[in-house]
Amino acid sequence: MLSNDISVILPELLLAVFAMAALMFGVWSKKQEAVSGLILWVTALVFVGLGLWIGLVPTGTETAFSEGFVNDGFARFSKVVILWGAASILFLSKEYLQKNNLLKYEFPVLITMAVIGMMIMVSAGDLLSLYMGLELQSLSLYVIAAFRRDSLRSTEAGLKYFVLGALSSGLLLYGASLVYGYTGTIVFSQISTVVADEGMSLGLLFGMVFLVTGMAFKISAAPFHMWTPDVYEGSPTPVTAFFATAPKMAAAAMMARVLHDAFGNAIADWQQILIFLSFASVFLGSIAAIGQTDIKRLMAYSSIAHMGFALMGLAAGSEEGVQALLIYMAIYVTTNVGVFAFILNMERDGQAITDIKSLSMYSREAPARAAALAVLMFSLAGLPPLVGFFAKFYVLTAAVNAGLTWLAVAGVIASVIGAYYYLRIIYLMYFGEAGDALNGKMSTLHWVFLGGASAAMVLGIVNLFGVETIAGMAAATLLS
Repeated sequence: MLSNDISVILPELLLAVFAMAALMFGVWSKKQEAVSGLILWVTALVFVGLGLWIGLVPTGTETAFSEGFVNDGFARFSKVVILWGAASILFLSKEYLQKNNLLKYEFPVLITMAVIGMMIMVSAGDLLSLYMGLELQSLSLYVIAAFRRDSLRSTEAGLKYFVLGALSSGLLLYGASLVYGYTGTIVFSQISTVVADEGMSLGLLFGMVFLVTGMAFKISAAPFHMWTPDVYEGSPTPVTAFFATAPKMAAAAMMARVLHDAFGNAIADWQQILIFLSFASVFLGSIAAIGQTDIKRLMAYSSIAHMGFALMGLAAGSEEGVQALLIYMAIYVTTNVGVFAFILNMERDGQAITDIKSLSMYSREAPARAAALAVLMFSLAGLPPLVGFFAKFYVLTAAVNAGLTWLAVAGVIASVIGAYYYLRIIYLMYFGEAGDALNGKMSTLHWVFLGGASAAMVLGIVNLFGVETIAGMAAATLLS
């Protein structure tokens, strides 16, 4: 019944209604700046509230629209991370947007539309829902990447992302058409049944490869990463922060959903692809980041490497691997929120600075901020006993238990290489040559996110705040 379908998609529906209401309110308001700030704050609070509702209201596995939409524990876990990650970035963005005359009501509205797309992506039960969610997210992200219209770099970033994103969407759509042609259905559960009964034909295999390729673009896995450094560097910093958090979680969850729900009976076929993507990503990201001088480009290559580790967990093809993926992404998003809370305040005389050398002897200027960033960098490097170590430990363990010991060893080697550029930032802050120091002031709110994220990396070693258990239950619902 339609009423049952509506109840299943109620969070997405309410968020869509809110986005349209916020858009109309912004259009018809005369005091644009004040209204834009209000819409931004309200949007962030709506995300927090919706995340609490999805996370705390107990529901089992529900489907809607002839299995086109699936609401299960896996989707709910992913949605909570997406919503809270997006809310955090909105809270952090207001000051930067105001300083740079970018505080427009369109920004939170576009973020909201992107989040709706992500929520649909992780709950997609068929290829059509998957594509709709993906395009809703992508179209919004294309616009906010070029949000600074007077900046050539921002416009270039938006154009590059649009061209390459459109290419990836085309590949994914072509893959979907092949899968439909060889199975006669677009529903994931029915595709899985066809694969179990008839096996993987050559045409279906090609369709799956195109699907994975399209999704690899979205997750910025090597060798489909080429848009990431330029977009991260050229986009306004709040946009870069958003790219580094919620969309990464959505893309990883989407890939897990498609591979396990639709091709769960062909793990050996897609496992090989993920092994290659993981291996290429961890090494390219770790090595390419070494020579970077811009902290936003460094974070771009860092994200490529981290997505490689996340894919390592998924490549295991097991419930343990999916659990490791969810744990890894939750920790990664939390850490990035803290790092970008710092990057947003990298200023000298009111001008935004992204050059890594500007951090030289920063510990003298702001010892508490430097210490908090150092903890986050140690965690990203995966050094024990911080939470980032456990994130990598889970994915490496899942890989070893799946018989991919050589891939786990490669991951350890790449992690050692990647530690260099994280430690270089710490070295500069404490032992670099003194120069023109950063003098940007950090608001209390930004301090809360920076300090909170760094504290979480330390205190979370006790029991990961229960994330391990919740992720385990979420993984079990996906593979049930």
